[in-house]
Amino acid sequence: MNPASRRGARGVAIALEAFRARGITCDVLRTERPGHGGAAAVERAPQYDAVFTLGGDGTAMEVVGALAGTRKPVGILPGGTGNLIARTLGVPLGMKRAVAALLDGELREVDLGRLADGRRFAFAAGVGIDAAMIERTPATLKRRLGVWAYVLSASRAVLRRERFAVRVTVDGAMHEREASAVMVANFGAVLNALITLGPGIRHDDGVLDVCVFSPRTFLDAVRVMWRLWRKDFRPDPCMLYLPGREMRVECHPPRLAQADGELIGPTPFDVRVEPRAAHLLAPRPRAAPAPG
Repeated sequence: MNPASRRGARGVAIALEAFRARGITCDVLRTERPGHGGAAAVERAPQYDAVFTLGGDGTAMEVVGALAGTRKPVGILPGGTGNLIARTLGVPLGMKRAVAALLDGELREVDLGRLADGRRFAFAAGVGIDAAMIERTPATLKRRLGVWAYVLSASRAVLRRERFAVRVTVDGAMHEREASAVMVANFGAVLNALITLGPGIRHDDGVLDVCVFSPRTFLDAVRVMWRLWRKDFRPDPCMLYLPGREMRVECHPPRLAQADGELIGPTPFDVRVEPRAAHLLAPRPRAAPAPG
């Protein structure tokens, strides 16, 4: 548990009570510094049936990355501002419901992206609108508004329509264009499937998908957003999709990049996929209503 996270300190008591109500023993380790959670997970995970994180996306990926390839189940409880990974997996934001959903859930094998410095991400890495959203969201605004602070920053970034030259190399093939956003995506759905980033993006297919969005005008930007919302992926000069296993993203001039909501420094950055490296607990999908 990250005691500095937005909802971590308040949520830990609720989470512990929810575990106790199910007859499950859960020990708590409070992180003291960056890297502490990952190191502790590696050291202590063999003594436990599963590891849960309670904090933001940084805490979650620190532990998921440390336990990659071990087949140890990891459950992600929503304790941060954006809770991007928890939302992507469909974890309820209420702590008691989140614990119940993960305990009654299923185990998913999830691909991970690995950066050159060894850090891993589960959802996406990118430059442009998503990185600007994270860079320009003040901590005070995050504490007051939560995920809506990110939405506000993202809206401002979209309206600015900042463009930059990008070179993307995917499995040895080079592609160059101007763009407003470039994402190396592992999950296709965003915000509980409200928006889908691209066609056929799966978290367990052994590849990552580079999504390049290049709107030139405000109307282009509106059309791209409308198509993502409608899951309309017909050919469009403002949308480029490149699946692959190894990729490099370069920008001129260099730009800050992010991975799962954490700034990772300026471009270029290199990524390779680690197929099904993470074992994540997730709520079971809701059954479709019976016909008639």
